[in-house]
Amino acid sequence: MALKRPQGRAGTLVVLEHSSNILKDNPLGDPHVRKLGVWLPPEYDQGGGRRRFPVLYDLVGFTGSGLAHTNWKPFGDNVPERVERLLHERKLGPLIMVFPDCFTALGGNQYINSPALGDYADYLTRELIPFVDREFRTLASREHRGCFGKSSGGYGAIIHGMKYARYWGAIGNHSGDAYFDFVYWHDWPNTLDELAKHRLPKRKPGAYHAPAEANRKGLAAGLDDGRIARFLAQAWKKEKLSHAEGHCIMNLCMAASYDPDPEAPGGFRVPFNLETGEAIAARWQRWRRHDPVNLVERYRANLERLRAIYVDCGWRDQYHIHYGTRILSRRLAQAGIAHTYEEYDDNHSDVDYRMDVSLPFLYRALKP
Repeated sequence: MALKRPQGRAGTLVVLEHSSNILKDNPLGDPHVRKLGVWLPPEYDQGGGRRRFPVLYDLVGFTGSGLAHTNWKPFGDNVPERVERLLHERKLGPLIMVFPDCFTALGGNQYINSPALGDYADYLTRELIPFVDREFRTLASREHRGCFGKSSGGYGAIIHGMKYARYWGAIGNHSGDAYFDFVYWHDWPNTLDELAKHRLPKRKPGAYHAPAEANRKGLAAGLDDGRIARFLAQAWKKEKLSHAEGHCIMNLCMAASYDPDPEAPGGFRVPFNLETGEAIAARWQRWRRHDPVNLVERYRANLERLRAIYVDCGWRDQYHIHYGTRILSRRLAQAGIAHTYEEYDDNHSDVDYRMDVSLPFLYRALKP
């Protein structure tokens, strides 16, 4: 494999600290002062510093932070390098890239407001957008502003296109969570097994009184009997999580995103009885209300306002997201929403190269 070499003129990465009023006193106690990366194109300081530029917000996936996309990568491009190369190849025009930090103690969030995690949709739209427009020479209107992301970031992008079209002109959704019945449901037995390690009292061989165990401590209502709290307390002490622990904390983060309840232990409910594994229909319905495949008709008018919608997914996605994106594309088409949907021969991992398609697509929609 050849040594990667820089292509094109280098832009400038500015890293600022932003103090958020919206994230102050968030329920997880996460920092409200966040690092914010802003990449400026080589043209930014040309022509007397008067030119303004379209802007794209990069919404990273679960367990990511914005600045992670500016780190050095072996044999491949980080996002600033990718943009510089696309500029050099004349596939892209000059624009500003923004890298927010929306990480949480539960590994991330879905870029929505949640009383169990914090109001990250408001953080993006009501704080970061005005801050970036004030501090940098953006074309400060929704027609020239877009967002994109992969996985949880792709979910965030499509949800923002649906709910917050007053802020965004175009969105790019790479492998974004959709069709929750496939994406999340199948992994919950593994999460229940991981949480069972923290059950009290500890299990002993012998008789098991299933009726009593199924109904103790609010389990039938999706409440934590203490095992979730104990799991998180242990996980937060670790520097390295196992694969099972990582997926467990991810599913808990989704529960905190989709079914928050300030009166519940930990501030959220789960969609399965932690002891028996039985699905709790009312709780799962709360999740389905956040599923993009179920929201197209409700937010049809907002989606019609967008200048461009890009969606793609690998047809070997290990989380089965390709099925959800196919449903999403079909429902967008049925609603008469113009969009581009592409599939490719890959899975969910290491697909940043797809930005070579999405970024020029978004730029064409947002350029003056």
